[in-house]
Amino acid sequence: MAIPPLGKENKNEPAQQSKAGEPGESVKTVQSIRRRLIFPLDVASLAEVDRYVDLLVDEVGLFKVGKQLFVHAGPDVVRRIQAKGGEVFLDLKFHDIPRTVALAATEAARLGVKMLTLHASGGAEMMQQTRSAVRKVCRAEHLTQPTLLAVTVLTSLSRDDLKQTGVSATVATQVVRLAKLAQQAGISGLVASPHEITALQRACGKKLTLVIPGIRSQGAAPDDQKRIMTPSQAMQAGADYIVVGKPIRDATDPRQAARCLVEEMEHGLREASKPIKSSTSAKSAILTTSASSRQRPKRSWQQLRRSK
Repeated sequence: MAIPPLGKENKNEPAQQSKAGEPGESVKTVQSIRRRLIFPLDVASLAEVDRYVDLLVDEVGLFKVGKQLFVHAGPDVVRRIQAKGGEVFLDLKFHDIPRTVALAATEAARLGVKMLTLHASGGAEMMQQTRSAVRKVCRAEHLTQPTLLAVTVLTSLSRDDLKQTGVSATVATQVVRLAKLAQQAGISGLVASPHEITALQRACGKKLTLVIPGIRSQGAAPDDQKRIMTPSQAMQAGADYIVVGKPIRDATDPRQAARCLVEEMEHGLREASKPIKSSTSAKSAILTTSASSRQRPKRSWQQLRRSK
């Protein structure tokens, strides 16, 4: 992994506390979990970039820069975030002929981004050439190699959407098919729905870094996401990173909202570390986590959203 907030070998270890209910929680563990929270800068101005980076640089692990912001501000926005102490996940979802994507990805590596995305549907050759070009440039120029993440099926797409594009397979089948293709091409991570985590790990093993969007609080509106999960459920299922934007942006106190998210993530990791009886299915375990989250007395991050 290019960024090891928690190593693959210990990502499911429980957070350590001195005693239940006491404030003796390991700071190191909390910081490690925090580094697995990604905040998308889905904003339209540099003033908003400055505001959110200043607010959240110590509360989240990476800031995601997507197409809107990158087209608006260009590569300088990446440098602007880095100058404030933030790390950048460049989510441009490259999809073009192999040489074009490879050249674009090497320029992203020169910017010092920690992660970048490309579409697995671009094909094995595109992914292989990109991986080789990035590795070559980073070695030659002594750069830290970014984690390449393959996008499988967008979380906004349903099976009907796939059918309209000529794909007859189910979403789950198509996700696994593209994930295997990416893994064979040497890509080290995936972006996928939380509901595909189990199938991906069954098909590809647990070495791939999984970055999971489609995260919403219990009972919150899904907006344009069709395959969603709570933070606790996602971490329990095996996510390495989660991407959460709207619940933080819409909160009256974005910092506190991010801290509540980290608590939910920690809760999921702790639940994942508990032994599950052979008769208990993974699905039942996730439902139990959801119920436990609703019963927790702590202030939820959903309560921090602004009243409309």
